[in-house]
Amino acid sequence: MKYNAINRHFRLLSFLVLLLAVGCRPDGRKAKVIAGDDDLSSGTIHISVDESFRPVIDSQIKVFENQFPKARIIPHYKPEADCLKDLLNDSIRMVIVTRGLSEDEVNYYRDTLEFPPIFGEIASDAIAVVTHNSNKDSVFSMADIRGMLMGTSGYTYELVMDGLTATSTVRYLIDTVLRGEIFKGKVVAARTSEGVIDYVAGKPQSIGFVGVSWIGNREDSAQLSFQQRVRIAALQCANCDEETYVRPYQANIALKRYPMVRGLYYILKENYAGLGKGLTNFLTHEKGQLIFKRAYLVPERMALKVRRVNMSE
Repeated sequence: MKYNAINRHFRLLSFLVLLLAVGCRPDGRKAKVIAGDDDLSSGTIHISVDESFRPVIDSQIKVFENQFPKARIIPHYKPEADCLKDLLNDSIRMVIVTRGLSEDEVNYYRDTLEFPPIFGEIASDAIAVVTHNSNKDSVFSMADIRGMLMGTSGYTYELVMDGLTATSTVRYLIDTVLRGEIFKGKVVAARTSEGVIDYVAGKPQSIGFVGVSWIGNREDSAQLSFQQRVRIAALQCANCDEETYVRPYQANIALKRYPMVRGLYYILKENYAGLGKGLTNFLTHEKGQLIFKRAYLVPERMALKVRRVNMSE
């Protein structure tokens, strides 16, 4: 009996010493993140996700939680810039956005969090251009798109974004399409990607920009409804020998034929094997990658076979 009591006291003392070792640093500062009550397959965590990817991330979380019933992932959908700010929010374990971290950002978070976040690309996405069903214009060159955004085009459409600032779609159009210039065309803001579709469906003289995650999946009843309300425009091929116009279909994204392609990244803020790491493993391995494939994104961590056939776009 005495041995058992001593053994219990020894284990308790060892546990307390471990907590002190994990929670404190030699300079007396408390570590920003310490092991919580979650592990790879159980517990509860909050993540921030670029709103452009709500449909596919909702699907990922549903399957993950079905596979691991003791796990709960609580997503917060918001503009990309707000997701990145959440890397300094103690309650947010992971963000999912359209870019990774620069070397300067990694060093900053290493100094601030006292460990570096890990990140990686998990899929490729595209920005789709949608028009009203009655619109006769559904084929554009990138010069047309740039001209409309700059206000120098002969087109008179209102251009609808999922917000005027802080969103990944707006950032892509400014940084990549306009090469740092600001919008000078008739640009209006909807609050969400679904709001962009609603706006275009109700106003013939408008063109919207949304992530293909919202309209690409013909097997999803909600997205099928979206496709019946708006038309997906074709853009001039970025990697073709002759003048061809393509839509943001999966093969065109994979082959970089569609001109507005972007990556999807996870950034994990976790310094132990917790539920965030478990979700990362799921997203980067077979089941998660197949969910991206079914959502008509291009999975980054698995091979996607593309067969060439003769067909009309």
